[in-house]
Amino acid sequence: MQALEQNLKPVLTPERIQDRVAELAGEISRDFQGREVVLLGILKGAFIFMSDLARHMEVPVRVDFVRLASYGDSSQSSGRIEMTKTHELDLAGQTVVVVEDIVDTGLTLNWLMDHLRRQGPRDLRICALIDKPERREAPIAVDYVGFQIPRGFLVGYGLDYNECYRCLPGIYEVKLPPA
Repeated sequence: MQALEQNLKPVLTPERIQDRVAELAGEISRDFQGREVVLLGILKGAFIFMSDLARHMEVPVRVDFVRLASYGDSSQSSGRIEMTKTHELDLAGQTVVVVEDIVDTGLTLNWLMDHLRRQGPRDLRICALIDKPERREAPIAVDYVGFQIPRGFLVGYGLDYNECYRCLPGIYEVKLPPA
């Protein structure tokens, strides 16, 4: 991994990320003023983003997680989606905001949203730290977008490459070795 560390190009500073996370929490809190919100994080990538988002929320919040597998060790989606951890809270009648680290093709998130709609939430929204709409293969609209970053393989602030770099405080583009 050391060779990759030399190829990290800063994209977002920790300060810029924290400012935007606070803004997103304010937007969500205003939209659901007077209601409790369930933040449903998609593991593993969203855990840092979601914890910061939850701390900035101005409405009551409960948190839960799901874990979906579609990437494995590859930088490309396998196209097959598997839920390896389901949520524990009953989502029926709840205001649910799905918290995702990055929305790329939208295939995984589209699958999850279909699954969650069958649970009967009152409201179901998506909050993503990073949105790459030009890469969409499935029709997904992100309600709360942290940043649109058109290209590059990103790591840091929860985003990983082969389970590395998640704990970097900023976001970086990494040049991957040739396949």
